[in-house]
Amino acid sequence: MKPAPPTPIDTKRAEIGGPMWDPAWDKIVEEALPPEFLSPDLGRDVRPFCPRFSSLGEADKRAFWAYFFQALAGAEAGLKPTSNVRHAQPEMAVKDQVTGVQGRTEGLLQLAYADQERYGCDFDWEADRKLKAGDPARTILQPKNNLECGVKILDQELIAQHKPLLSRTEYWSTLQPGTASYRVFAKQMANVPAVCGARAPARHRKPQREVAASSGSATATQ
Repeated sequence: MKPAPPTPIDTKRAEIGGPMWDPAWDKIVEEALPPEFLSPDLGRDVRPFCPRFSSLGEADKRAFWAYFFQALAGAEAGLKPTSNVRHAQPEMAVKDQVTGVQGRTEGLLQLAYADQERYGCDFDWEADRKLKAGDPARTILQPKNNLECGVKILDQELIAQHKPLLSRTEYWSTLQPGTASYRVFAKQMANVPAVCGARAPARHRKPQREVAASSGSATATQ
């Protein structure tokens, strides 16, 4: 398996400190991927971030997905495994049918205990309720359980429900185009594996006029 490159937030944290992505989590994601995630058929869905996906080998496809979930964790939880958020927005303040608590999401991918019933995730509320909030021993906060659950959720949406990767009905608001959350996620997708052939973000390109001027100068000095 190939390791994924660091996201911008991970690179920044290496400089200033703070929660960082553990490379061991790449393996967790890559081993959890269902065969359908390696199919060339998903090339259209991931094209905005990985134009060459359909032609990549299996190892490179797995590395792309590992990077994708690293970016998602960066946008959702700032790469902090014990992140615990209480949402006040009406669309997020939904009562968890397992815990009875409204609008709370947890862990790297900001998931809920109700996901254990909806998607078959390996969370145990009966055990976790005896532990303090934010305790890393909680099953929902353990990176392996959280990331594997995220793969199951995306599998349900992409494969079972045939939803596009980016849509206004995605589980994560960070995958809903046009939202502030999506813009945060998109910034984290700026360093996908080089084999993806993704274009550099526009802000990193020279203005066309400057490129032309530079070319002219180079020609003049030859």
